[in-house]
Amino acid sequence: MHMFIVIAFMLAGIAVGFLFRRWKIRFIHRLILTLIWLLLFLLGLEVGANNTVIQQFGKLGFEAFLLATGGTLGSVIFAWLLWLSFRSKTAEK
Repeated sequence: MHMFIVIAFMLAGIAVGFLFRRWKIRFIHRLILTLIWLLLFLLGLEVGANNTVIQQFGKLGFEAFLLATGGTLGSVIFAWLLWLSFRSKTAEK
């Protein structure tokens, strides 16, 4: 059921974006970036507060830690680079 709610919100966002496509919404990029950072922080907070995860952290191993850290950092870095490329393309217009 949660997946349908997520899809409904995505479709609603697409519809609203389509309706307001002629408007210059300058703050939206900064808002999205801020929300991504907030979500990453809250995810870290949730993991850090979970005693089971913290107790089992040593058993996960160094490789699992590297994979998780690398995946997270890679996602953040490439999302930031993508944001910069879109930002520069919109500045050219």
